[in-house]
Amino acid sequence: MDGNAVTAEWAERFNSPVIEEFRANGGKVGGDFAGMPILLLHSTGARSGATRTNPMVYLEHAGGYLVFASKAGADTHPAWYHNLKANPDAEIEVGTERLRVRAAELTGAERAERFAEAVAAFPVMAEHQRGTGRVIPVVALSPVEG
Repeated sequence: MDGNAVTAEWAERFNSPVIEEFRANGGKVGGDFAGMPILLLHSTGARSGATRTNPMVYLEHAGGYLVFASKAGADTHPAWYHNLKANPDAEIEVGTERLRVRAAELTGAERAERFAEAVAAFPVMAEHQRGTGRVIPVVALSPVEG
C-alpha cells in the first residue's frame, strides 16, 4: 500500500487483528511482521485524550526501545508520534510484560546512527524513507519506575 494512502480507518482495521494476535501469542505475530520484534504502544491522544494502541517494530537500545515513525513512507507523521510529542508518558507491551515508558525523539547524529541500525534490521525502512520527503523520526522509549 502507498504510505500516503494510510488512513485512520485503515490503520484501525489493520491494527486490531495484529493486537489480538500479539496478545494471544505472547507478543509474537505472523504475516508482514513474522519474525520481527513487535511491541504495543499505548499513547494518549494529543487532541482526544483517549488511549490509543499501536503495534510497531522496535529495536532494543540502552535498556529501552526504539520505534520509528515511518507510517509506511507517508508524507505525514503517524498519529502516535504526535501523541507522544504531546504526552511523552506512555505504556508498552513487550511480549507478556507491560512497562511504563517516557518517549524522547532522537536527533542529529544519534538519530542517523539508530535509523541506520533500523535499516540493517528491517530493510523496508529504507524504502519508507525513500518514499517520503520528511525525515522519519526515531523515538526512544525509556522505562520509568512505577
